[in-house]
Amino acid sequence: MWRLLQLADSAFPAGGFAHSAGLEAAVQRGEVAGAAAVQAFARAALWQAGAGALPLLRAAGAEPGRAWLWDARCEAALVSAVARRASQLQGRAWVMAAEGAFGAALGAGWGELHAAVRARETPGHLCVVFGVSAAALGVAATQAEQLYLHQVLRGVLSAAVRLGQLGPMQAQRLQFELAGDAEAVLRASAGRSVEELASVAPVEELLGALHDRLYSRLFQS
Repeated sequence: MWRLLQLADSAFPAGGFAHSAGLEAAVQRGEVAGAAAVQAFARAALWQAGAGALPLLRAAGAEPGRAWLWDARCEAALVSAVARRASQLQGRAWVMAAEGAFGAALGAGWGELHAAVRARETPGHLCVVFGVSAAALGVAATQAEQLYLHQVLRGVLSAAVRLGQLGPMQAQRLQFELAGDAEAVLRASAGRSVEELASVAPVEELLGALHDRLYSRLFQS
């Protein structure tokens, strides 16, 4: 539990708050404005994570020795260059934070992945390195998936606050209200295999792909 709480803490320096999961582009394009629109966007982000990331996280945690394969699958599944870059940047930041915080406690299998990501021999996508590190730290598979969804939701809502779409208390209320959606995503994705990876939020994905075309940007993605 102590390790789980440490990983969930916003002070864990994994760089996730530098990304908006496409929300910044959606706001600038006028597609998201206000609490209701942010809530819909966050809900879509949760379902996208359930269909496109949790199967890889689960596979990486169960078979860390094949992390390179799950990483390649993730690389191929992410069509948007912006989403692919964001996943890699967050994954590498997660690797550095985990290595710095836990070191030898992560075990030999983690060392191989850490070295491969550092040497750019594998992309190091977030869901893959997250799954391997959580398993190496003894975090139960279901808890790892809950934590991942929590961070997806928290990231979108935090970005919404900084983009002026929500107040801090509104964001906390939405996080509370969307917990049921996160649990529904967890149940729906429980039996989904890596072969069933899918994109279930195409509009949000397209908006996120426009991030590099924004005149001014607060976030990296």
